[in-house]
Amino acid sequence: MKIKAPVIIVVLLLAAVFYMAFTFTVREYETALKLRLGEIAETGYEPGLHFKIPLWNQVLVFDRRFQTQDSSPQQFLTIEKKFVVVDSFIKWKIDNVETFYRSTGGDMRKAGSLISDRINTALRDEFAKRTIQEVVSGERTQIMENISDKASKGTADLGIQIVDVRLKQIDFPKNLSDAIFQRMRTERHRIAS
Repeated sequence: MKIKAPVIIVVLLLAAVFYMAFTFTVREYETALKLRLGEIAETGYEPGLHFKIPLWNQVLVFDRRFQTQDSSPQQFLTIEKKFVVVDSFIKWKIDNVETFYRSTGGDMRKAGSLISDRINTALRDEFAKRTIQEVVSGERTQIMENISDKASKGTADLGIQIVDVRLKQIDFPKNLSDAIFQRMRTERHRIAS
């Protein structure tokens, strides 16, 4: 009995459709969440091939590698009521996919926005406790450690782990910079005289 080529093609097509419809793959750098009719059914998938029921299950796959979020420079007040412009970035990753999905709807941009808001609040609190001298010179490492600690605790409800917060640059607003440089020039001229 000979099997004809069209039958083999149909069988292969059906197998391919079955494979695509009833399976999903989780890579080693991903985490997945299976929904059953819109409700969370299962999480914590190991890397590999897994099964689902089409139309009954929806699978959402998220990248669990470190994400880098570069925030735009923000102005913060010091204890002396002087503004400093702070440019920072944040490294984070998804820690608990179920909590992440419940708190952000699985939207990475929304997660980034929530993280930025919380980091900016922590930065505002840290800079409000310090003078310009402390901020610019001596306590930068301490500020970053405090912010990382606060942010890690503050983002647990988002299913996110803050890995690192770094201050790239601390500068003065343009008008304050000019006044500081003028004061430095005056001081140098006084010393020179």
